Amino acid sequence: MVQDTEQQAPSVTPSTPARVLLPTILPAVAVGVLSSLLLVGVEAAAEQLQDVLWETVPDALGIGRYSVAWMFAVLVATGVAVGLVVWKVPGHAGPDPATTGLDAPVLPPVVLPGLLLATALMLAGGPSLGPENPIIAVNVGLAVWLGGRAVPRAPGRIWPALAEAATIGALFGTPVAAALVISEALSRQETRGLLWDNLFAPLTAAAAGALTATLIDRPSFALDLPFGRPGWSDLLAAVVVAAAGALLGMCAVRALPYVHGVFRRLRHPMLMLPAGGAVLGCLAALGGHLTLFKGLDELAELVHDPDGWSAGEFAVMTVVKLAALLVAASCGFRGGRIFPAVFAGTALGLCAHALVSGVHPSVGVSAGVLGMLLAITRQGWISLFVAAVLIDSPGILALLCVASLPAWLLVTGRPQMQIRPDGTPVR
Repeated sequence: MVQDTEQQAPSVTPSTPARVLLPTILPAVAVGVLSSLLLVGVEAAAEQLQDVLWETVPDALGIGRYSVAWMFAVLVATGVAVGLVVWKVPGHAGPDPATTGLDAPVLPPVVLPGLLLATALMLAGGPSLGPENPIIAVNVGLAVWLGGRAVPRAPGRIWPALAEAATIGALFGTPVAAALVISEALSRQETRGLLWDNLFAPLTAAAAGALTATLIDRPSFALDLPFGRPGWSDLLAAVVVAAAGALLGMCAVRALPYVHGVFRRLRHPMLMLPAGGAVLGCLAALGGHLTLFKGLDELAELVHDPDGWSAGEFAVMTVVKLAALLVAASCGFRGGRIFPAVFAGTALGLCAHALVSGVHPSVGVSAGVLGMLLAITRQGWISLFVAAVLIDSPGILALLCVASLPAWLLVTGRPQMQIRPDGTPVR
């Protein structure tokens, strides 16, 4: 019997020549800078309006800035204002936000002004959502529209990738987050070429966006929670708290289709959004003013004194923030879910520290954020990145890598915090 002794050459993924990658640098830098400027501009405008709504006006009226009556009034008024934008402005501020995620659809230009206005009003008014989803959608729409005209020969699919990467880089002040998100998206797609060849242009856009945001706004996620060398007790605490965060986050995920269905029965944005504002006002009365807004400034206040609240108070803030996120995402406010989920995970971690003094605040916070984000976003890399960057300590990363494994087993294969247009959950 004759055996074939010839061996086939190993299959090697071809790399992309430098002459193909070099022309992508200038468009990527342009998209990165413009995307970052739009994000910073919207957030700056929202902060100015927030100061008026929550400081200037109540001070002039002699009303407590965060009194129950004022929180309720502003949140309902925000629902009315956003409802008017969704009802009357051309494009109706884009699709139902409960049906969208970080991978934004390409929206026509007529939709973008209304979406920007609705986002700025939401950020200023206090609902528990962040800017990430709508700003990514606006930047994607602008990049496709402007890029297709400026460089008509460029592949159309490159512009959404550049805009998404640029916005994520600007949001977190580093291109690393964008690289992780894009690489996770590429793993779900059929792509050709080496990973770094595919990441070259998006990473360039993310670096430009992050550098622009850093020079203008200096965003920082690191909290003042020092952490040294981890021990076995820290590992146990990280695993338990991350699993608890994942389970609690999954409760909100499971509830989304039902809560969304309740608001959809109202049918009209001028009913849905004011009703959502009223519910958010009641939740704010229960959880306090720290459970308002996207949560980053409030997060810094929370961790400034980890022992300043009782375990019960931390637990209430965790549940209220998660409920506020669920209501805001269900009733039609335009916004993302990452930042309020970070606050909820932080409050959960500090609750664990208050219950068991042996749980280091840094371990509790990072593990709580990790578990919560795994459930809410279903993106492992971005969850691990955000949880690690909050503490900014090399010793915490190994703990989080181990803690992510059982937490991931709890969330994988289950519904995401996103629904289809017909109301069924996305898996």
